[in-house]
Amino acid sequence: MSTQRKSQDPYPDLGIRHAPQMEIDTPYPNLPPIPRPNEPLEKKRARLVYQSRKRGILETDLLLSTFAKQYLPEFSMELLEKYDKLLDEPDWDIFYWATDKKAVPDYLQQNEVLDMIREHAKNENKVVLRMPDLENGQ
Repeated sequence: MSTQRKSQDPYPDLGIRHAPQMEIDTPYPNLPPIPRPNEPLEKKRARLVYQSRKRGILETDLLLSTFAKQYLPEFSMELLEKYDKLLDEPDWDIFYWATDKKAVPDYLQQNEVLDMIREHAKNENKVVLRMPDLENGQ
């Protein structure tokens, strides 16, 4: 890969993170979110439904996909944006915050969407959760 191409690549080489000589402060890559200015409401909603079920960690997939199925159809643009920003957090952190296994950081203490996810995770009605069916070929 040319030096010019490498300097323009917005994604870091994650392979170097696992080299024995590398010391890292966090096990997660620090990638900035992809900007999506002027994303239409329904496109944002559809993207977030997809991103809720394709996280990479089954526990978080199940939690967020069932949450998205129940709540995202009624979310306003403001709530969708808060949810979108929350999805930028690492999967295990979201799962541990939602299940009260890890303290919620100060910057998320007043996040109403995370509060809703935490309530959803309690599953007080003891519903057997499964991945929601895809609709409209999504």
